Amino acid sequence: MYISKIKLYNFRNYQEQEIEFNKNINIIYGDNAQGKTNIIEAIFLSSFGKSFRTNKEKELIQFGKENLIVETEYQKKDRDGKIKIEIANKKQISINGIKIKKLSEILGNINIVIFTPEDINILKNGPENRRRFLDMMIGQLRPNYVYYLNLYLKTLEQRNNYLKQIQEENKPQEMLEIWDEKLAEYGEIIYKYRVDYVDKIIKKIKVIHKNITNEKEKIDIKYDSNCEQKDKYLQLLKERRKLDIIKGFTTKGIHRDDFTVYIDEKEVKNYGSQGQNRTAVLSLKLAELNVVYDEIGEYPILLLDDFMSELDEKRRKNFLNNIENTQVIITGTEKIDMPNLNYNLYHIEKGEVLL
Repeated sequence: MYISKIKLYNFRNYQEQEIEFNKNINIIYGDNAQGKTNIIEAIFLSSFGKSFRTNKEKELIQFGKENLIVETEYQKKDRDGKIKIEIANKKQISINGIKIKKLSEILGNINIVIFTPEDINILKNGPENRRRFLDMMIGQLRPNYVYYLNLYLKTLEQRNNYLKQIQEENKPQEMLEIWDEKLAEYGEIIYKYRVDYVDKIIKKIKVIHKNITNEKEKIDIKYDSNCEQKDKYLQLLKERRKLDIIKGFTTKGIHRDDFTVYIDEKEVKNYGSQGQNRTAVLSLKLAELNVVYDEIGEYPILLLDDFMSELDEKRRKNFLNNIENTQVIITGTEKIDMPNLNYNLYHIEKGEVLL
């Protein structure tokens, strides 16, 4: 799978730009604030139908303009396609000229794995970052997962609102059972999806990390949840009802799940060095890449935003040696030479590509 071309119209600081990509390695370089990450963001938008940088879609429209258009042409082993996204007062997405009715319909057309500077700390930061990693990976492979996750989050919001009403308006507590039943039902489904994919990640990451560290370290992952079974989660919600009412929100559930990464049986986030944390994240992303390959039979597109600056030369080399047969789009402030590799260079300056 690879992206052959992307067209940007009034997207961020790009007034009108067309970029043709190499099916192997593409290096986008330039000073800060010139528009490098905007290209990564446009590709992400074409894959997920939303930005990874903002929830306010009007921020994507160039200042002073009324609309934006992003068109992305891609090739898969069995077909080619084009995704067009237009954002003005509302968002319209079409795939091969046909408008989609639900955002989830865009998922799985362009499969990506993205690595941003923030991801370097994915293991050290809060659990919401690790849940987001799982949600993104599973969502683009299993659109039904997104459907159940959204149902869960809507039910959670309704339950939290009612908890506040119990506290402030003395509403009857028994009504919580309506939302408890649904939370437990959806939670069990989401749990099964997540555990299945964590198991797949574990199988991949052990081999990858062994290779990256020249067999010096052993890595493992443990998924932590209170929602293995519907009945268990229902009982937990009942036990914590008084606490939930006092706090005004649901204190346990699939929305609080996490996973922990261990190197040589020690938690990386607490006991690992900075180098070990970075290498563990590299292994995690490469494992994601390989899980996607197993699922769809071809490698996803790898987006590396300001990636090389975070790694020393040895880790860069080890990483690149593990991503053959993959289209890679790399951004950075410096021009990178890659001897004996097939790659394109793009110099970005003030929202323009200077080849």
